[in-house]
Amino acid sequence: MPVEDFIITVYCCVAESYGELVTSPLRSRGFETKLSDAEVITLEIVGEFMGKDTDKGVWRYFHSHWHHWFPQLGSRANFVKQSANLWLLKEQMMRQLARQMGAYNDSIHIIDGFPMPVCQLTRAAKSRCFQGEAGYSYCAAKDEKYYGFEGHLIIDSRGVLCGYTFANASIDERDVVQDMTADISGLLIADKGYIRPLLSEELKWQDIDLQTSLRKNMKDSRDKSLVKQLMSARRLVETVIGQLSEQFHIEKIRARDLWHAQNRFIRKLLAHTVGVFLNYSLGRQLLQFEALVQI
Repeated sequence: MPVEDFIITVYCCVAESYGELVTSPLRSRGFETKLSDAEVITLEIVGEFMGKDTDKGVWRYFHSHWHHWFPQLGSRANFVKQSANLWLLKEQMMRQLARQMGAYNDSIHIIDGFPMPVCQLTRAAKSRCFQGEAGYSYCAAKDEKYYGFEGHLIIDSRGVLCGYTFANASIDERDVVQDMTADISGLLIADKGYIRPLLSEELKWQDIDLQTSLRKNMKDSRDKSLVKQLMSARRLVETVIGQLSEQFHIEKIRARDLWHAQNRFIRKLLAHTVGVFLNYSLGRQLLQFEALVQI
């Protein structure tokens, strides 16, 4: 659809969700913001789809091209501050849209993580960004060590995001699984990095059956065709992570503190979820973003 129609459609989606989630004023004191919260979130989501993945880029794009549509768009500093303070609402919106699409009721979910480097490893010792907050880890897919964070996602069998965690890269990915599984049950598919007998036993108490590929030195008593189906289904989470990385640049840390890094992370997850929800509403394939907006 044309950009104009896309902006209007996203705004209607955000405004409807905002009206359902916010039943009392978010601010108890201070001046009212000139730009409404729904408008701010709309600008962020549309900006992400237009490839403007920084606060500065989003603000500059709308200030230069769409200021007549958003005449109350003030300074960049106020926009960035208002945006960051809405991170929790954006998370709630993401979960609400996922719930409307039945993502939490699905009997199959898939989990995986991805690296989010802060800087090059050679500069990590001298970097002042996120000292005591970021950590060191190894990315098997890229066969390299890095310094930064790791994002963790859970999707349903169609690719709808329904769980996430943003953590220090040195934290074992198996230690954050239960932070994301409170609202799901059924089959949870993962790669061999999530193998831990105790974790599997604990998840059973939540009615979750964790199934992973096994290491080469481990015997697999499961039916080979079943294992093949499980690992084939697991590729869907790689597709979602690929979209988040290539279109929304989620792996890049372009913030100097956790508050803004967390907001940027959640904003990209919400943008992806809104894109999926619009496709869902239009009866299109959920992960087909190419024709959703004409750039």
